[in-house]
Amino acid sequence: MQLAGQLWGRMQHFAVPEIQAMLKLAKQQVLPWFCPLTSNLISPGGSLLLTLSGHSLYVSAVALTPDGKKVISASADNTLKLWNLETGEDEWTFQGHSGSVNAVAITPDGKRVISGSSDNTLKLWNLETGKDERTFQGHSGSVFAVALTPDGKRMISASSDKTLKLWNLETGEDERTFKGHSDPVLAVALTPDGKRVISASHDSTLKLWNLETGEDKRTFYGHRDYVRAVAITPDGKRVISASSDSTLKLWNLETGEDERTFYGHSGSVYAVALTPDGKRLISTSHDSTLKLWNLETGKDERTFQGHSGSVFAVALTPDGKRLISASSDRTLKLWNLETREDERIFNCHSGFVLALALSPDGKRVISASFDSILKLWNLETGEDERTFYGHSGPVLALALTPDGKGLISVSHDRTLKLWNLETGKDERTFYGHSGSIYALALTPDGKRVISASYDRTLKLWNLETGEDERTFYGHSGRVDALALTPDGKRVISASYDRTLKLWNLETGEDERTFYGHSGRVDALALTPDGKGLISVSYDRTLKLWNLETGEDERTFYGHSDSVYAVALTPDGKRVISTSHDRTLKLWNLETGENERTFYGHNGLVYAVALTLDGKRVISASNDNTLKLWNLETGEEIATFTGEAPFFCCAVAADGVTIVAGESSGRVHFLRLENV
Repeated sequence: MQLAGQLWGRMQHFAVPEIQAMLKLAKQQVLPWFCPLTSNLISPGGSLLLTLSGHSLYVSAVALTPDGKKVISASADNTLKLWNLETGEDEWTFQGHSGSVNAVAITPDGKRVISGSSDNTLKLWNLETGKDERTFQGHSGSVFAVALTPDGKRMISASSDKTLKLWNLETGEDERTFKGHSDPVLAVALTPDGKRVISASHDSTLKLWNLETGEDKRTFYGHRDYVRAVAITPDGKRVISASSDSTLKLWNLETGEDERTFYGHSGSVYAVALTPDGKRLISTSHDSTLKLWNLETGKDERTFQGHSGSVFAVALTPDGKRLISASSDRTLKLWNLETREDERIFNCHSGFVLALALSPDGKRVISASFDSILKLWNLETGEDERTFYGHSGPVLALALTPDGKGLISVSHDRTLKLWNLETGKDERTFYGHSGSIYALALTPDGKRVISASYDRTLKLWNLETGEDERTFYGHSGRVDALALTPDGKRVISASYDRTLKLWNLETGEDERTFYGHSGRVDALALTPDGKGLISVSYDRTLKLWNLETGEDERTFYGHSDSVYAVALTPDGKRVISTSHDRTLKLWNLETGENERTFYGHNGLVYAVALTLDGKRVISASNDNTLKLWNLETGEEIATFTGEAPFFCCAVAADGVTIVAGESSGRVHFLRLENV
């Protein structure tokens, strides 16, 4: 069913007549399918040789046997696995740890393996029998790293208890403890002569220790964030460190000098490996790339990969021809929906980009970031026209005033700010909340704004005077969502305290509290006539409320887990919900009937979007798929499988172009064919 889509996703860029002929033939199928508009999946004939699947949670570490024929993996599922690299077979699973396995090292003879775990222990395993030969106890925190001495008789472990320990493999004795770091120790490496050890820490430093005396011989300062990995050059004279500050550094072990800094990654650098000749370095990063560096010149010789991190937000230009995406890779991208080309990258933030707002004319975009700043970008030139400094915490949400001249931002620093888009001036800061602000809503006249906070209150602010006109008290849990009635006179709030409240903006009166949910309320939607309210909850239900009477007119039961998202059909008569239970459900708002359940996903469903005619629905799931459904029959019309969980999806104005964001950072452009 997916053959045509997979072929187009992986091979359309091959300028080979036979392949192009095959793709044209595949496109002639008569069944509905998602046709990728770009080569959006891993191509055949590349460097990927084998994928080893079997762990039930993420893989933390790997080590190769000396003969290079097998690999050991360590996982957060509390196990290690021994894999055959020729066949891909899982030859052995090592069970015994009661916490995630974070580190692994193989003895020089290739017969035994050491593991370090979040259960505060290390274990010595026999690779032939799978037997747990010895458990090393002594750390008071998780073991993050382990390294063996060249003779294979001793090992050094690094722990969250801020220490390193030297162990005798035969006796299990804790021979020495190395104290000096002020935060957890994340990585460790031994010099080739086995006489010195380098440790890397959460305290942003590296330390050089004498293995025999335990003396702290040198501390290396320079990184601005956690140091996550280290590697020593074959001659034992220099060390490379990788950090959460997105850089690598080359240090002289004798002098402590920072000889070179390698810039280029846009996320934390997690791991490093030296080529055997010691001349080049490979690094891996949270930005989802690998880089090959020349150690002498510091040059980034090659990047192995759009986006290199999760996509958090998307916005379409008013003409529907271009799309802006915001990512954890700290960038925005401008995409041409017609050509699928990445027209421009906006790269200046030093933190995740969390929110976007487009100017009414569609010519500029404002971005908000974890780095506490906002930026105004010109979409045509890519120019960073203005940076808005002032917040002291991550910026979580944005709203433009109706005239497009002012911008309101809310932050983790507990404030709102009103900015002049032309001057960049912070015209007003709204102080008053005692907790992070999660939601905001502008009144239709653009003169006032309502904010909702972790401090359990809402506030009504006058944008002209900055005055806190009113504080709405009543919730006993944080307020996560807001919805204004169409006349702009009342606001509905949804809270962790399991209630909704209807507030009169003029009097501040809590006109009505809606009781009934037994779990936090996560999202709200008003019916088109403004008389009804739909809420979805962690308690696995949806509710339809009468705004005037406060009556719970209907509860929609049927989901077996938390409800995440809702979408109303264009006529306002039915609602679609998505859930952690891996299904979508179509509900009749008048009767409360569950008209249809859409089965097919094998992971939680994050997002839902309706086509403009209201006849079909697209769902996005962490099972790595997008699905197209017939709303009337419940039939699964087509499926597209990506290579990572899908977080978001949107339908373009033509009704057949689909844009979807993956956790890997890919933005997929697909066209519905034969629909």
